[in-house]
Amino acid sequence: MTETRTRVLLLGAYGFFGSRIAAGLARNPRVQLILAGRDLAKATALAYQLGLSADSARRVDADEARLGLLLRKLGVNVLIHTAGPFQGQDYHVARAAIEARCHYLDLADSRVFVNGFSCLDSAARTAQVAVITGVSSLPALSSAVVDRYRGAFSRLDSIRVGISSGALVPGIATVRAIFSYCGQPICVLENGQWIDVPGWLDRRTHEFPRPVGFRLFSACDVPDLDLLPQRYPGLKTVNFHAGFASDSGHKLVELLARQVQAGRLTSALPFAKLFYWVARRVQPLLSDSGGMYVKMEGLDIDGEPQQLNWSLVTSENHGPHVPCGPAIALTNKIAAGFVPPAGAQTCMGLLSVEEILGALKGLRIREILPLQNSH
Repeated sequence: MTETRTRVLLLGAYGFFGSRIAAGLARNPRVQLILAGRDLAKATALAYQLGLSADSARRVDADEARLGLLLRKLGVNVLIHTAGPFQGQDYHVARAAIEARCHYLDLADSRVFVNGFSCLDSAARTAQVAVITGVSSLPALSSAVVDRYRGAFSRLDSIRVGISSGALVPGIATVRAIFSYCGQPICVLENGQWIDVPGWLDRRTHEFPRPVGFRLFSACDVPDLDLLPQRYPGLKTVNFHAGFASDSGHKLVELLARQVQAGRLTSALPFAKLFYWVARRVQPLLSDSGGMYVKMEGLDIDGEPQQLNWSLVTSENHGPHVPCGPAIALTNKIAAGFVPPAGAQTCMGLLSVEEILGALKGLRIREILPLQNSH
């Protein structure tokens, strides 16, 4: 008797993150992968590259009006949506998954998209499926780190998260997302007050262990800014900053942000394509290492001040695999028999750090554990 395989449709399969998720799931014998996107030739080429048959590739347009019907015909059990950008995107794909009665995961990084996701809850519960957003570094991995160490605090006051990329440039959708809020006000919780900080300004610095070293960081607009205060009541400060491997590139985007902030530019978006083109060409000159940190501050169980600093360092341009880890891990978990709770939710409390990093085993990704009472 053959074991039933979980049919997983990966939308945007040949994209920057989609192709990495595809590679991670192709090794699981419990998963029957369907590589989908608008370009059948690219999906087919990826299928061959991963040792799959051409039948594993399908032409699927995320905007297709009858997407739900197509998912039903294909017998999809889990749909993974990687076709960003999610800024300005509606919930058509998630609604199609609900219609087809299959689970839905996405890698959404848009604060507006994630904040509005609960509007799908009633329909998802009725269909008895889970629709899960933010199945990526934020908030899946960031919240898993905080969950792991929350018990070390009698009072948790602040959470600061940062991600610095290596030389490998993400897709144009990610670059456009960053440029969309350059110089624009971002609402953050700081010392118990909600205040505005300008996007890609508010510069910070952080020194990672080797091989990453010293990096610049600037403020970014991400769902964690709302989700973490909701999940951990009593927090007084939550912020998120990001950076590039290139200090020059980082400062160039800061310059654009200042022009927007001063009103000399209405938006930095028109420069996104040029930045992407240049960044792709200077990749060989930059560090192939990147990192992520989560800093927690508060009082320990004895009421003494405490700071815990957790970090992840990557090399050989393996950093872009980290945002893919939660989607791979959660899909593998579902294929192994886990039934996620029905309804619309963010990816918090569904995966541990160990499960996420376990999905990335064999890659050049190293976890740096914190020392307690390091304040």
